[in-house]
Amino acid sequence: MLQIHQFPCLSDNYGFLIHDPATGATAAIDTPDAEEYLRQAEAKGWRITDIWNTHWHPDHAGGNAAIKENTGATVTGPAEVKRIGTPPDRVVDDGDRVKIGGIEARVLNVGGHTLGHIAYVFDADKVAFVGDALFALGCGRLFEGTPQQMWTSLQKLAALPDDATLYCAHEYTQSNARFALAVDPDNAALRTRSAEIDRLRAAGKPTVPMTLRLEKDTNPFLRAPAILPNVDPVEAFAALRKQKDEFKG
Repeated sequence: MLQIHQFPCLSDNYGFLIHDPATGATAAIDTPDAEEYLRQAEAKGWRITDIWNTHWHPDHAGGNAAIKENTGATVTGPAEVKRIGTPPDRVVDDGDRVKIGGIEARVLNVGGHTLGHIAYVFDADKVAFVGDALFALGCGRLFEGTPQQMWTSLQKLAALPDDATLYCAHEYTQSNARFALAVDPDNAALRTRSAEIDRLRAAGKPTVPMTLRLEKDTNPFLRAPAILPNVDPVEAFAALRKQKDEFKG
């Protein structure tokens, strides 16, 4: 059974190490801080054998070279990762299968934040690592993609089982909650969740991971057609994303 170790790094990133106890294989999901990943792996008694990148941004792939030099890990990721260094040892895209030891995941292309952004879905464990495509109560900025591309990507994630556990890469949830409440103020589930988020952060606890069901009920970007029901869903999403980009709350 997949083992997951989550830890904070940089200013607001989360790092993830995933481990197959049967084989000892361990993958770093993205590499925002090579030194911290190596420290965390050593503390767990795990050796990093693989690096799985979700996209090319430096706070997701910037530690590839240092970790690979230290461990000999094999790098898997989208082709765009070559933009900040050498190409991945294995380039993957939508529909491909990858393994950590004996545990298999499938790759989803969830482009929009970057054009080639991918997610890793462990169907047997009902777990997905979604990078910056979907956040707790948010989604990634459209640095490269279009609203149509991002909306399509969000629908792919929304098609996972409702009880799937989603691991996103940043602790943005309190600020996301303020925006969500501004555009969806009558959502009772959102108000309850926002209060719980404040309690967790006051106690120094993470708000990640989250369940897909909770995101469907409270994330304004997944709820775009309900929040702005009189326009096309893509237009509703685009309008909310623009509002979030300009939000000062």
